[in-house]
Amino acid sequence: MNDESLIDLALVDCREKMHRAVEHAKTEFASVRTGRAMPILVEKLRVDYFGSEVPLQQLAGITVPEARVLVVHPYDKGALKAIEKAIQTSDLGLNPSNDGQVIRLVFPQLTEERRKDLVKLTRQRAEDARVAVRNVRRATRQELEALEHDGEISSDDLERAEKDLEKVTHELVAEVDRLLAHKEQELLDV
Repeated sequence: MNDESLIDLALVDCREKMHRAVEHAKTEFASVRTGRAMPILVEKLRVDYFGSEVPLQQLAGITVPEARVLVVHPYDKGALKAIEKAIQTSDLGLNPSNDGQVIRLVFPQLTEERRKDLVKLTRQRAEDARVAVRNVRRATRQELEALEHDGEISSDDLERAEKDLEKVTHELVAEVDRLLAHKEQELLDV
């Protein structure tokens, strides 16, 4: 393998890992509750179903009949109580109403204090994503330095690769910042 392809392989792998960190941040942001009802808020809730932890989305259909209401339709009516318990013990702060057929979740308007708490939580998750991107950068840089140390790439190649690495890192940290700004705006809109 020539030195260019070794560098390219390292950078492609790095970019993929960084993109996964950004995608994870998007998922984390989506799970932060705004004033609107969104199925993603409850889909991943773990429900104790006959002794095993199962994501809610595998046990029930979730619909949004109104802007601030979610309706959970269990596929098995026997799972109704377990689903209700999982929702009550979650950190969503919702009180489910069970009519024997479906569970209704009404999302109350967020208070100013709760909005600020959610913004703090979102900022922390954004910082976690930035740290993950930087950790990937550090690992890739170490990999490239090892290639140079072993004589597989030149110091000029290493320098060029590090510049590319910095460029990718800045792009993806900026993407996390854009996602954060969008989510903060969404949370603070009354």
